[in-house]
Amino acid sequence: MTRLSVNINKIALLRNARGSNIPDLVQFARDCESFGAQGITVHPRPDERHIRRSDVYELKKSVTTEFNIEGYPSEEFVKMVLEVKPEQCTLVPDEPGQLTSDHGWDTIKHAGMLTEIIASLKQAGIRVSLFIDPVNVLIDGALKAGADRIEFYTGPFAHDFYKDKNAAVKDFAIAAEYCNKIGIGINAGHDLNLDNLKFFKQHIPGLMEVSIGHALVRDCLYYGLENTLQLYRRQLE
Repeated sequence: MTRLSVNINKIALLRNARGSNIPDLVQFARDCESFGAQGITVHPRPDERHIRRSDVYELKKSVTTEFNIEGYPSEEFVKMVLEVKPEQCTLVPDEPGQLTSDHGWDTIKHAGMLTEIIASLKQAGIRVSLFIDPVNVLIDGALKAGADRIEFYTGPFAHDFYKDKNAAVKDFAIAAEYCNKIGIGINAGHDLNLDNLKFFKQHIPGLMEVSIGHALVRDCLYYGLENTLQLYRRQLE
């Protein structure tokens, strides 16, 4: 079964727009879990434009499913993750002011840094995933660096899905077969939605988890939170 982790960054962005605690981020996470989410994902950024560091600590007290913290492995970020000890940490190669994640790691170029950081996280009992493009040599690099899983950056798939969905998923399907062969777990995220999610899952053998935020929050505006979570879960069953 492929698990659904809900990224709640956009809920934090909405809260921050008014300078209050509406909507209540912790309560929203609890509601997501009660309506079927199998994990909660956050991606705190240095400018705290959505998720704040304080949110991460508060959510850890409340999340009862799987807590996944994404981010660039700066010294400050790694220190926070080691203090919070989520079930999973997903490392992404974002620049400090980057609007959103738009590429995976070069696991060859950054092998030394990734190996050291992954080792420290795993020693603390935290599963580590690397955000990555569907390229076998980079997946090899992730495994050599010690990652437990990779998370496919699915932006290109989502972008090309409406043009030619079979062509869009081809590289990911091939890379997924390779992941299964070498024994590294598979997560996926970025621009997955109700249109493309089922098709992606059907073509990615061994897909363990998807992290979805922006599209899911958009759908909540039309369908409501409980209905939206059930719609996404059905795509994964």
